[in-house]
Amino acid sequence: MARRLDVTGADGVRLAAWDFTPRTAARTGRQAPPEAVPHSAPPGTALPAQAGPVPTPPRGRAAARHASGGGVLLLHGLMGHAGHWARAARALSGGHRVIALDQRGHGASDKPPAGPFTREAYVADAAAAVEQLGLGPVTVVGHSMGALTAWQLAAERPDLVRALVICDMRASALGAASQRAWQDWFRGWPLPFPSLDAVHRWFGEEDPWVERPNPARGAFFAEVMASYPDGWRPVFDPAQMLSSRETWVHDAHWDSLAQVRCPALVVRGLDGELGRAEAQEMVRVLPRGAYAEIPDAGHLLHYECPEAWAETVQPFLTGVLTA
Repeated sequence: MARRLDVTGADGVRLAAWDFTPRTAARTGRQAPPEAVPHSAPPGTALPAQAGPVPTPPRGRAAARHASGGGVLLLHGLMGHAGHWARAARALSGGHRVIALDQRGHGASDKPPAGPFTREAYVADAAAAVEQLGLGPVTVVGHSMGALTAWQLAAERPDLVRALVICDMRASALGAASQRAWQDWFRGWPLPFPSLDAVHRWFGEEDPWVERPNPARGAFFAEVMASYPDGWRPVFDPAQMLSSRETWVHDAHWDSLAQVRCPALVVRGLDGELGRAEAQEMVRVLPRGAYAEIPDAGHLLHYECPEAWAETVQPFLTGVLTA
């Protein structure tokens, strides 16, 4: 269950944030959010009824309660949306205020035709969410591209970030060949899909990139599809996803990683895209880095194994938020 909060990002882009604060936090004085994250809708769909202005940051005793539990900002990866964090967020315990952001071009946030979809825009959007929602200093938890945004925010705005969790994101350059492979992959999608079952089957079994059946991957992509008159299509624009990826895939990001001064946890799925050697090198480069892995998880570690992910991340959160 989540409550929608609107944020104004860089260049006036409207962003949807979702409050996933666990019920244990509600018992400390914060009301549990009552509304569910709506299923993704086609571009142009009217905003949900619960959408509203950004609430005034808490003051007085309410502010003290928020500070004691600490804020957590969740940033999804490329093609994801805030709802992909739902089960992982519910698995967290303690008095953390947990907010997930639909980044520009994703979920219920704006998808400006002209962008920009630069690293600077994504980082500025995350900073705006922290400031407007009164989360800082915040623990930022990012997955894949969202993890890159998280550590670039921590490097550029240390005043806003208390701690950092990096989930299955590489610091090394992936290169032009990787970008071309993604372009070919998008072209190979059999759009439109005739049904959500077809979405599940293709991304979970039939996609050439799937080495063995992966129902969680099929479910992940089903959550970012919407029904159109001719069938099911993604709520995001694949061209915008490629534009977003183009801004970081050609470069290595070790320099910005080394500038992160707050405590940082690097988490990888054993079958994910971040190899153990690179992950451990990232920990070495981080001035205050730590390492963890989840044995049964792949790249979508928080989505595939939310309980194991929470058990891995929770001690780190507890340590940095109560220090």
